[in-house]
Amino acid sequence: MAIPLSLSGKVALVTGGSRGIGAATVRMFVAAGASVAFNYQRARAQAEQLVKKLGEKNCTAFACDLSGAQSAQKLVASAVSRFGRLDVLVANHGVWPPEDAPVDQMSDEQWRNTVTVNLDSVFGLIKHSVAQMKKQRAAGAAGHIVLVSSTAGQRGEAFHCDYAATKGALISMVKGLSTELAPYRIYVNCVAPGWVATDMAAPALNDPKTRDAIFATIPIGRVGKPEEIAAPILFLCTEHAGFITGEVFNVNGGAVLAG
Repeated sequence: MAIPLSLSGKVALVTGGSRGIGAATVRMFVAAGASVAFNYQRARAQAEQLVKKLGEKNCTAFACDLSGAQSAQKLVASAVSRFGRLDVLVANHGVWPPEDAPVDQMSDEQWRNTVTVNLDSVFGLIKHSVAQMKKQRAAGAAGHIVLVSSTAGQRGEAFHCDYAATKGALISMVKGLSTELAPYRIYVNCVAPGWVATDMAAPALNDPKTRDAIFATIPIGRVGKPEEIAAPILFLCTEHAGFITGEVFNVNGGAVLAG
């Protein structure tokens, strides 16, 4: 007998939800019965198309540049205003500067921008989402937070120390917050993808030289699909993951094992 992964009656906020992993997550969450708010920065057309396809009753999109904790507060407030509560936060957004940058040549501006988008804004999202989830605790509701990290956060990535540092920090946040928030029935987990066929990864995957090097590091022999990352995210937010918190869920075709 098939056991459905249900989020019926739940409200979720998914960042970076207009494309790639984020859009796949929005689609799966709505299919599982959730009401979903998501943000976009520049991909307005894709965001509007996704809302139209899934229905305005089920999801809504907000234009929001997650470049710090303050913008994160506004996004959380907008989601709560639209749907009345917040049960799930999926912090999926992020930047990965595609050009290799040796540490002695990396600009201060690149470092600051990567940290601001990939880490500072996630702190803001968690801070204000947790405050809302604690308010709902009186009704016995559980909260779920899933941070999207990367294999780079576990084994590093040469010439991308800014990206690796922020993704490693997310893993450390998960480990600390999972024990801090467990008494409030707020589950905190992490999904760590490897290479996935997204717009962000396209510059590297479309270059024959780098593509061959990337495929050589993946035992399964291919990159992932956005839906293959979204499905574990969904699972971690359902009752079937009720005894899982503080976990780093690797979804990388065996790449970490071979790295």
